[in-house]
Amino acid sequence: MEFIKKFIPEALLKAIRPFYHGMMAVLASWYFGHPSEKMVVIGVTGTNGKTTTVNLIGKILEEAGFKAGWISTAVLNIGGGDFLNPTKITMPSGWLLQKWMRQMLRAGCKYAILEISSEGLAQNRHLGINFDVAVFTNLTPEHLEAHNGFENYKLAKAKLFDSLSMLPITDVKRSINLNLKKTIITNADDIYSKFFASFKADQYLTYGILSEADYFATEHDYSPKGIAYTLIVEPVFGGGDESQKAGGKSARFNLQLKGLFDVYNSLAAIAVAQSQDVELDVCKAALEDVKVVPGRVEVIQDAPFAVVVDYAYEPEEMKQLYETIEWWPKNRIIQVLGPTGGGRDKARIPVLGKMAGKFADIVIVTTDDSYDEDPNSLADMMLAGVSTSEKVRDHTLFKILDRQSAIIKALQLARAGDLVLITGKGAEQTMAVANGKYIPWDDREVAKKELGLMHLERHKNLDHYKTHDFGN
Repeated sequence: MEFIKKFIPEALLKAIRPFYHGMMAVLASWYFGHPSEKMVVIGVTGTNGKTTTVNLIGKILEEAGFKAGWISTAVLNIGGGDFLNPTKITMPSGWLLQKWMRQMLRAGCKYAILEISSEGLAQNRHLGINFDVAVFTNLTPEHLEAHNGFENYKLAKAKLFDSLSMLPITDVKRSINLNLKKTIITNADDIYSKFFASFKADQYLTYGILSEADYFATEHDYSPKGIAYTLIVEPVFGGGDESQKAGGKSARFNLQLKGLFDVYNSLAAIAVAQSQDVELDVCKAALEDVKVVPGRVEVIQDAPFAVVVDYAYEPEEMKQLYETIEWWPKNRIIQVLGPTGGGRDKARIPVLGKMAGKFADIVIVTTDDSYDEDPNSLADMMLAGVSTSEKVRDHTLFKILDRQSAIIKALQLARAGDLVLITGKGAEQTMAVANGKYIPWDDREVAKKELGLMHLERHKNLDHYKTHDFGN
Protein backbone atom coordinates (compact mmCIF):
# COMPACT_ATOMS: atom_id res chain seq x y z
CA MET A 1 0.00 0.00 0.00
CA GLU A 2 2.83 2.43 0.89
CA PHE A 3 4.47 1.62 -2.47
CA ILE A 4 1.27 2.44 -4.38
CA LYS A 5 0.75 5.69 -2.46
CA LYS A 6 4.07 7.01 -3.79
CA PHE A 7 2.57 7.19 -7.27
CA ILE A 8 -0.65 8.99 -6.28
CA PRO A 9 -0.59 12.82 -6.06
CA GLU A 10 -0.98 14.06 -2.47
CA ALA A 11 -4.03 16.18 -3.35
CA LEU A 12 -5.79 13.12 -4.79
CA LEU A 13 -4.80 11.00 -1.80
CA LYS A 14 -6.26 13.58 0.56
CA ALA A 15 -9.51 13.68 -1.41
CA ILE A 16 -10.07 9.91 -1.49
CA ARG A 17 -8.96 9.09 2.07
CA PRO A 18 -12.33 9.95 3.73
CA PHE A 19 -14.18 7.69 1.27
CA TYR A 20 -11.69 4.86 1.56
CA HIS A 21 -11.42 4.95 5.38
CA GLY A 22 -15.17 5.46 5.81
CA MET A 23 -15.97 2.48 3.59
CA MET A 24 -13.41 0.29 5.39
CA ALA A 25 -14.73 1.38 8.81
CA VAL A 26 -18.34 0.47 7.95
CA LEU A 27 -17.23 -2.82 6.37
CA ALA A 28 -15.13 -3.62 9.44
CA SER A 29 -18.08 -2.98 11.76
CA TRP A 30 -20.11 -5.55 9.80
CA TYR A 31 -17.23 -8.03 9.47
CA PHE A 32 -16.42 -8.01 13.20
CA GLY A 33 -20.08 -8.30 14.26
CA HIS A 34 -20.82 -4.67 15.27
CA PRO A 35 -18.95 -4.83 18.62
CA SER A 36 -19.83 -1.23 19.53
CA GLU A 37 -23.51 -2.28 19.67
CA LYS A 38 -22.69 -4.61 22.57
CA MET A 39 -20.60 -2.32 24.81
CA VAL A 40 -20.98 1.21 26.16
CA VAL A 41 -18.60 3.27 24.00
CA ILE A 42 -16.98 6.49 25.23
CA GLY A 43 -15.13 8.79 22.82
CA VAL A 44 -12.73 11.48 24.03
CA THR A 45 -11.53 14.25 21.73
CA GLY A 46 -9.87 17.66 21.98
CA THR A 47 -6.42 19.10 21.44
CA ASN A 48 -4.81 18.15 24.76
CA GLY A 49 -5.52 15.77 27.62
CA LYS A 50 -7.17 12.99 25.59
CA THR A 51 -4.76 10.21 26.51
CA THR A 52 -4.77 10.88 30.24
CA THR A 53 -8.55 11.30 30.31
CA VAL A 54 -9.08 7.98 28.50
CA ASN A 55 -6.79 6.15 30.92
CA LEU A 56 -8.39 7.73 34.00
CA ILE A 57 -11.89 6.80 32.81
CA GLY A 58 -10.71 3.23 32.37
CA LYS A 59 -9.21 3.06 35.86
CA ILE A 60 -12.38 4.42 37.47
CA LEU A 61 -14.62 1.95 35.63
CA GLU A 62 -12.34 -0.92 36.67
CA GLU A 63 -12.50 0.28 40.28
CA ALA A 64 -16.30 0.26 39.95
CA GLY A 65 -16.18 -3.41 39.00
CA PHE A 66 -16.60 -3.11 35.23
CA LYS A 67 -14.26 -4.72 32.76
CA ALA A 68 -13.14 -2.02 30.34
CA GLY A 69 -10.86 -1.72 27.36
CA TRP A 70 -9.30 1.43 25.96
CA ILE A 71 -7.25 2.77 23.08
CA SER A 72 -5.02 5.81 23.55
CA THR A 73 -1.81 7.31 22.19
CA ALA A 74 0.26 6.04 25.11
CA VAL A 75 -1.53 2.97 26.47
CA LEU A 76 -3.72 0.22 25.05
CA ASN A 77 -5.91 -2.16 27.03
CA ILE A 78 -7.72 -4.64 24.84
CA GLY A 79 -9.33 -6.38 27.79
CA GLY A 80 -6.22 -8.10 29.09
CA GLY A 81 -4.28 -5.40 30.94
CA ASP A 82 -2.37 -2.25 30.01
CA PHE A 83 0.49 -2.19 27.52
CA LEU A 84 2.31 0.64 25.76
CA ASN A 85 1.01 1.56 22.32
CA PRO A 86 3.61 0.17 19.87
CA THR A 87 2.36 2.40 17.04
CA LYS A 88 2.61 6.15 16.59
CA ILE A 89 -1.11 6.35 15.83
CA THR A 90 -3.60 7.98 18.20
CA MET A 91 -6.67 6.68 16.37
CA PRO A 92 -5.98 3.62 14.20
CA SER A 93 -7.86 2.64 11.06
CA GLY A 94 -11.54 1.81 11.30
CA TRP A 95 -10.65 -1.79 10.56
CA LEU A 96 -8.22 -2.02 13.49
CA LEU A 97 -10.59 -0.13 15.80
CA GLN A 98 -13.38 -2.61 15.12
CA LYS A 99 -11.03 -5.58 15.44
CA TRP A 100 -9.76 -4.37 18.80
CA MET A 101 -13.28 -3.67 20.03
CA ARG A 102 -14.30 -7.20 19.11
CA GLN A 103 -11.32 -8.47 21.12
CA MET A 104 -12.47 -6.32 24.04
CA LEU A 105 -15.95 -7.79 23.76
CA ARG A 106 -14.64 -11.35 23.67
CA ALA A 107 -12.53 -10.57 26.74
CA GLY A 108 -15.72 -9.62 28.59
CA CYS A 109 -15.46 -5.84 28.41
CA LYS A 110 -18.61 -3.84 29.08
CA TYR A 111 -17.00 -0.49 28.24
CA ALA A 112 -14.76 0.69 25.41
CA ILE A 113 -13.00 4.05 25.79
CA LEU A 114 -11.49 5.50 22.63
CA GLU A 115 -9.15 8.44 22.08
CA ILE A 116 -10.51 10.17 18.98
CA SER A 117 -8.24 12.33 16.80
CA SER A 118 -9.19 15.07 14.39
CA GLU A 119 -7.40 13.30 11.55
CA GLY A 120 -9.24 10.05 12.28
CA LEU A 121 -12.57 11.88 12.28
CA ALA A 122 -11.74 13.81 9.10
CA GLN A 123 -10.97 10.48 7.42
CA ASN A 124 -14.22 8.90 8.75
CA ARG A 125 -12.48 6.15 10.73
CA HIS A 126 -15.24 6.55 13.33
CA LEU A 127 -18.05 5.40 11.04
CA GLY A 128 -19.81 2.27 12.26
CA ILE A 129 -19.07 3.00 15.93
CA ASN A 130 -22.11 3.46 18.15
CA PHE A 131 -20.92 6.08 20.65
CA ASP A 132 -22.79 6.66 23.90
CA VAL A 133 -20.67 9.35 25.55
CA ALA A 134 -18.67 12.09 23.79
CA VAL A 135 -16.11 14.10 25.78
CA PHE A 136 -14.56 17.44 24.75
CA THR A 137 -11.34 18.39 26.57
CA ASN A 138 -10.24 21.67 24.91
CA LEU A 139 -9.47 23.19 21.53
CA THR A 140 -6.38 25.18 20.56
CA PRO A 141 -4.73 25.73 17.15
CA GLU A 142 -3.11 22.44 16.11
CA HIS A 143 -2.76 20.37 12.91
CA LEU A 144 -3.79 23.47 10.98
CA GLU A 145 -1.79 22.60 7.89
CA ALA A 146 -3.30 19.11 7.76
CA HIS A 147 -6.85 20.52 8.06
CA ASN A 148 -6.35 23.68 6.01
CA GLY A 149 -7.22 25.99 8.89
CA PHE A 150 -8.67 26.11 12.38
CA GLU A 151 -12.33 26.04 11.35
CA ASN A 152 -11.86 22.76 9.50
CA TYR A 153 -9.99 21.40 12.52
CA LYS A 154 -12.91 22.33 14.78
CA LEU A 155 -15.47 20.84 12.38
CA ALA A 156 -13.48 17.60 12.20
CA LYS A 157 -13.66 17.31 16.00
CA ALA A 158 -17.40 18.00 15.81
CA LYS A 159 -17.99 14.80 13.83
CA LEU A 160 -17.77 12.80 17.07
CA PHE A 161 -20.58 14.78 18.67
CA ASP A 162 -22.67 14.77 15.51
CA SER A 163 -22.43 10.96 15.34
CA LEU A 164 -23.66 10.50 18.91
CA SER A 165 -27.38 10.54 18.08
CA MET A 166 -27.12 8.69 14.75
CA LEU A 167 -27.34 5.21 16.28
CA PRO A 168 -29.75 4.17 19.06
CA ILE A 169 -28.96 2.72 22.47
CA THR A 170 -29.25 -1.05 22.13
CA ASP A 171 -30.80 -3.50 24.58
CA VAL A 172 -27.35 -4.96 25.29
CA LYS A 173 -26.09 -1.52 26.28
CA ARG A 174 -29.12 -1.05 28.53
CA SER A 175 -28.31 -4.35 30.22
CA ILE A 176 -24.98 -2.78 31.21
CA ASN A 177 -26.54 0.48 32.39
CA LEU A 178 -30.32 0.65 32.62
CA ASN A 179 -30.14 4.47 32.88
CA LEU A 180 -27.79 4.91 29.93
CA LYS A 181 -28.20 8.19 28.06
CA LYS A 182 -26.49 9.63 25.03
CA THR A 183 -24.27 12.14 26.86
CA ILE A 184 -22.08 15.07 25.85
CA ILE A 185 -19.49 16.22 28.39
CA THR A 186 -17.59 19.47 27.81
CA ASN A 187 -14.92 21.63 29.44
CA ALA A 188 -16.86 24.70 30.58
CA ASP A 189 -13.65 26.77 30.71
CA ASP A 190 -13.04 26.37 26.97
CA ILE A 191 -14.58 28.95 24.66
CA TYR A 192 -15.80 26.19 22.33
CA SER A 193 -17.69 24.31 25.04
CA LYS A 194 -21.09 25.59 23.91
CA PHE A 195 -20.37 24.69 20.29
CA PHE A 196 -19.65 21.05 21.14
CA ALA A 197 -22.67 20.99 23.46
CA SER A 198 -24.93 22.17 20.63
CA PHE A 199 -25.26 18.70 19.13
CA LYS A 200 -28.17 16.40 19.93
CA ALA A 201 -27.90 14.30 23.09
CA ASP A 202 -30.04 13.12 26.00
CA GLN A 203 -27.80 14.61 28.67
CA TYR A 204 -25.24 17.42 28.88
CA LEU A 205 -22.60 17.71 31.62
CA THR A 206 -19.81 20.23 32.16
CA TYR A 207 -16.63 20.41 34.22
CA GLY A 208 -14.28 23.26 34.99
CA ILE A 209 -12.11 25.28 37.31
CA LEU A 210 -12.85 28.87 36.29
CA SER A 211 -16.46 28.73 35.11
CA GLU A 212 -19.65 27.51 36.70
CA ALA A 213 -19.89 23.81 35.93
CA ASP A 214 -21.61 20.61 37.01
CA TYR A 215 -18.23 19.31 38.22
CA PHE A 216 -16.29 22.23 39.65
CA ALA A 217 -12.81 22.06 41.21
CA THR A 218 -11.69 24.61 43.77
CA GLU A 219 -9.01 24.98 46.48
CA HIS A 220 -6.28 23.63 44.22
CA ASP A 221 -2.85 22.64 45.52
CA TYR A 222 0.10 21.79 43.28
CA SER A 223 3.43 20.20 44.24
CA PRO A 224 6.02 17.76 42.87
CA LYS A 225 4.22 15.04 44.83
CA GLY A 226 0.89 15.61 43.09
CA ILE A 227 -2.21 17.74 42.73
CA ALA A 228 -5.12 18.22 45.11
CA TYR A 229 -8.48 19.95 44.85
CA THR A 230 -11.96 20.04 46.30
CA LEU A 231 -14.64 18.81 43.93
CA ILE A 232 -18.11 20.31 44.12
CA VAL A 233 -20.81 18.38 42.26
CA GLU A 234 -24.02 20.00 41.08
CA PRO A 235 -25.75 17.72 38.55
CA VAL A 236 -28.56 15.23 38.61
CA PHE A 237 -27.45 11.85 37.32
CA GLY A 238 -28.81 8.33 37.06
CA GLY A 239 -32.30 9.19 35.85
CA GLY A 240 -35.17 11.26 37.14
CA ASP A 241 -35.45 9.67 40.58
CA GLU A 242 -34.98 12.36 43.25
CA SER A 243 -32.90 9.89 45.29
CA GLN A 244 -30.25 10.04 42.57
CA LYS A 245 -29.57 13.75 42.93
CA ALA A 246 -25.95 14.62 43.63
CA GLY A 247 -26.41 18.36 44.03
CA GLY A 248 -24.23 19.92 46.72
CA LYS A 249 -21.89 16.96 47.16
CA SER A 250 -18.20 17.67 47.63
CA ALA A 251 -15.04 15.66 48.14
CA ARG A 252 -11.32 16.31 48.51
CA PHE A 253 -9.13 14.63 45.90
CA ASN A 254 -5.39 14.09 46.46
CA LEU A 255 -3.86 12.73 43.27
CA GLN A 256 -0.36 11.49 42.50
CA LEU A 257 -0.64 12.98 39.00
CA LYS A 258 1.42 16.14 38.78
CA GLY A 259 0.19 18.35 35.93
CA LEU A 260 -2.04 21.36 36.45
CA PHE A 261 -3.95 20.08 33.41
CA ASP A 262 -4.57 16.81 35.25
CA VAL A 263 -7.19 18.63 37.30
CA TYR A 264 -9.17 19.02 34.07
CA ASN A 265 -8.40 15.46 32.93
CA SER A 266 -9.58 13.97 36.21
CA LEU A 267 -12.71 16.15 36.26
CA ALA A 268 -13.63 14.89 32.78
CA ALA A 269 -13.11 11.29 33.93
CA ILE A 270 -15.28 11.85 37.02
CA ALA A 271 -18.06 13.35 34.90
CA VAL A 272 -17.98 10.32 32.58
CA ALA A 273 -18.02 7.91 35.53
CA GLN A 274 -20.94 9.68 37.18
CA SER A 275 -22.85 9.58 33.89
CA GLN A 276 -22.56 5.80 34.34
CA ASP A 277 -23.82 5.99 37.94
CA VAL A 278 -20.38 5.43 39.51
CA GLU A 279 -20.23 6.93 43.01
CA LEU A 280 -17.78 9.68 43.96
CA ASP A 281 -15.98 7.55 46.54
CA VAL A 282 -15.18 5.02 43.81
CA CYS A 283 -13.87 7.82 41.57
CA LYS A 284 -11.73 9.11 44.42
CA ALA A 285 -10.25 5.69 45.24
CA ALA A 286 -9.39 4.99 41.61
CA LEU A 287 -7.89 8.38 40.81
CA GLU A 288 -5.82 8.58 43.98
CA ASP A 289 -4.30 5.18 43.15
CA VAL A 290 -3.01 6.23 39.71
CA LYS A 291 0.70 6.98 40.01
CA VAL A 292 1.37 8.15 36.46
CA VAL A 293 0.09 7.96 32.92
CA PRO A 294 3.17 6.84 30.96
CA GLY A 295 5.06 9.75 29.44
CA ARG A 296 2.84 12.42 31.00
CA VAL A 297 4.90 14.46 33.51
CA GLU A 298 6.65 11.21 34.35
CA VAL A 299 9.38 11.66 36.95
CA ILE A 300 12.31 9.37 36.10
CA GLN A 301 14.50 10.59 38.97
CA ASP A 302 13.94 13.14 41.71
CA ALA A 303 17.43 13.41 43.28
CA PRO A 304 20.16 14.61 43.25
CA PHE A 305 18.59 16.34 40.24
CA ALA A 306 15.13 15.70 38.79
CA VAL A 307 14.49 14.17 35.38
CA VAL A 308 11.02 14.50 33.87
CA VAL A 309 9.72 13.11 30.56
CA ASP A 310 6.60 14.58 28.97
CA TYR A 311 4.75 14.20 25.67
CA ALA A 312 4.14 17.95 25.18
CA TYR A 313 4.87 18.95 21.60
CA GLU A 314 2.62 21.93 20.81
CA PRO A 315 2.55 25.43 22.32
CA GLU A 316 -0.52 25.23 24.57
CA GLU A 317 0.51 21.84 25.92
CA MET A 318 4.03 23.13 26.55
CA LYS A 319 2.66 26.23 28.27
CA GLN A 320 0.66 24.04 30.65
CA LEU A 321 3.70 21.89 31.33
CA TYR A 322 5.77 24.97 32.15
CA GLU A 323 3.03 26.20 34.48
CA THR A 324 3.19 22.86 36.28
CA ILE A 325 6.98 22.90 36.66
CA GLU A 326 6.86 26.52 37.85
CA TRP A 327 5.40 25.30 41.16
CA TRP A 328 8.26 22.87 41.82
CA PRO A 329 11.37 23.75 43.85
CA LYS A 330 14.38 23.70 41.54
CA ASN A 331 17.57 25.45 40.56
CA ARG A 332 18.16 25.44 36.81
CA ILE A 333 15.92 23.95 34.11
CA ILE A 334 17.63 22.06 31.30
CA GLN A 335 15.26 21.23 28.46
CA VAL A 336 15.74 18.77 25.60
CA LEU A 337 13.25 19.23 22.75
CA GLY A 338 12.92 18.86 19.01
CA PRO A 339 10.70 20.12 16.17
CA THR A 340 8.10 17.36 16.50
CA GLY A 341 6.18 16.14 13.50
CA GLY A 342 8.71 16.09 10.68
CA GLY A 343 7.86 19.59 9.54
CA ARG A 344 4.10 19.31 9.82
CA ASP A 345 2.69 22.49 11.33
CA LYS A 346 6.05 24.20 10.83
CA ALA A 347 4.74 27.48 12.21
CA ARG A 348 4.84 26.10 15.73
CA ILE A 349 8.53 25.12 15.59
CA PRO A 350 10.08 28.59 16.22
CA VAL A 351 7.29 29.31 18.72
CA LEU A 352 8.29 26.26 20.75
CA GLY A 353 11.91 27.33 20.49
CA LYS A 354 11.10 30.82 21.76
CA MET A 355 9.08 29.37 24.67
CA ALA A 356 11.92 27.05 25.67
CA GLY A 357 14.41 29.88 25.38
CA LYS A 358 12.43 31.98 27.85
CA PHE A 359 11.54 29.20 30.29
CA ALA A 360 14.62 26.97 30.45
CA ASP A 361 18.07 28.03 31.64
CA ILE A 362 19.71 25.65 29.17
CA VAL A 363 18.12 24.51 25.91
CA ILE A 364 19.27 21.51 23.88
CA VAL A 365 17.64 21.34 20.44
CA THR A 366 17.61 17.85 18.97
CA THR A 367 15.69 15.52 16.62
CA ASP A 368 12.53 13.57 17.32
CA ASP A 369 10.25 12.40 14.49
CA SER A 370 11.81 13.91 11.39
CA TYR A 371 10.11 11.56 8.90
CA ASP A 372 11.42 12.56 5.44
CA GLU A 373 12.39 16.11 6.42
CA ASP A 374 15.98 17.19 6.95
CA PRO A 375 16.59 17.05 10.73
CA ASN A 376 19.25 19.73 10.48
CA SER A 377 16.91 22.22 8.77
CA LEU A 378 14.12 21.54 11.27
CA ALA A 379 16.51 22.05 14.18
CA ASP A 380 17.66 25.35 12.69
CA MET A 381 14.04 26.53 12.54
CA MET A 382 13.74 25.85 16.26
CA LEU A 383 17.09 27.50 16.99
CA ALA A 384 15.85 30.63 15.24
CA GLY A 385 13.09 30.85 17.85
CA VAL A 386 15.43 30.17 20.78
CA SER A 387 17.92 32.77 19.57
CA THR A 388 15.46 35.55 20.35
CA SER A 389 16.19 34.85 24.02
CA GLU A 390 19.47 35.55 25.75
CA LYS A 391 21.17 32.22 25.17
CA VAL A 392 24.83 31.60 24.29
CA ARG A 393 25.65 28.84 21.81
CA ASP A 394 27.54 25.90 23.30
CA HIS A 395 27.03 27.31 26.78
CA THR A 396 23.30 27.70 27.43
CA LEU A 397 22.12 26.68 23.94
CA PHE A 398 23.13 23.49 22.15
CA LYS A 399 22.23 21.82 18.87
CA ILE A 400 22.74 18.05 19.10
CA LEU A 401 20.84 16.21 16.37
CA ASP A 402 21.31 12.72 17.84
CA ARG A 403 18.58 12.51 20.49
CA GLN A 404 20.42 10.06 22.72
CA SER A 405 23.50 12.30 22.72
CA ALA A 406 21.27 15.29 23.53
CA ILE A 407 19.80 13.50 26.54
CA ILE A 408 23.28 12.46 27.70
CA LYS A 409 24.46 16.08 27.43
CA ALA A 410 21.54 17.30 29.53
CA LEU A 411 22.25 14.73 32.25
CA GLN A 412 25.96 15.61 32.23
CA LEU A 413 25.19 19.32 32.61
CA ALA A 414 22.75 18.79 35.49
CA ARG A 415 23.80 19.64 39.03
CA ALA A 416 22.10 18.95 42.36
CA GLY A 417 18.72 20.66 42.52
CA ASP A 418 18.39 21.08 38.74
CA LEU A 419 15.50 19.79 36.65
CA VAL A 420 16.08 18.05 33.31
CA LEU A 421 12.96 18.24 31.13
CA ILE A 422 12.78 15.92 28.10
CA THR A 423 9.78 16.77 25.93
CA GLY A 424 8.09 15.83 22.69
CA LYS A 425 7.81 12.04 22.73
CA GLY A 426 6.72 10.90 26.18
CA ALA A 427 6.26 7.12 26.22
CA GLU A 428 6.23 6.69 22.45
CA GLN A 429 7.91 3.44 21.49
CA THR A 430 9.31 4.40 18.12
CA MET A 431 10.96 7.31 16.31
CA ALA A 432 9.92 8.10 12.74
CA VAL A 433 12.83 8.63 10.36
CA ALA A 434 13.29 8.84 6.58
CA ASN A 435 11.82 6.44 4.03
CA GLY A 436 8.91 5.37 6.22
CA LYS A 437 11.17 3.69 8.79
CA TYR A 438 10.48 3.51 12.51
CA ILE A 439 13.26 2.78 14.96
CA PRO A 440 12.69 1.52 18.54
CA TRP A 441 12.79 4.41 20.99
CA ASP A 442 11.63 5.40 24.47
CA ASP A 443 12.83 8.66 26.09
CA ARG A 444 12.19 7.21 29.54
CA GLU A 445 14.29 4.10 28.96
CA VAL A 446 17.12 6.08 27.39
CA ALA A 447 17.18 8.44 30.39
CA LYS A 448 17.08 5.53 32.86
CA LYS A 449 19.90 3.71 31.06
CA GLU A 450 22.14 6.78 30.93
CA LEU A 451 21.44 7.65 34.57
CA GLY A 452 22.38 4.09 35.50
CA LEU A 453 25.65 4.33 33.57
CA MET A 454 26.45 7.67 35.24
CA HIS A 455 25.75 6.10 38.64
CA LEU A 456 28.09 3.20 37.89
CA GLU A 457 30.81 5.57 36.70
CA ARG A 458 30.57 7.62 39.89
CA HIS A 459 30.92 4.47 41.98
CA LYS A 460 33.94 3.34 39.97
CA ASN A 461 35.61 6.69 40.55
CA LEU A 462 34.73 6.58 44.25
CA ASP A 463 36.10 3.05 44.60
CA HIS A 464 39.25 4.10 42.80
CA TYR A 465 39.65 7.03 45.21
CA LYS A 466 39.14 4.79 48.25
CA THR A 467 41.62 2.10 47.15
CA HIS A 468 44.31 4.24 45.52
CA ASP A 469 47.49 4.82 47.51
CA PHE A 470 48.15 8.57 47.35
CA GLY A 471 51.49 8.19 49.18
CA ASN A 472 50.12 8.45 52.72
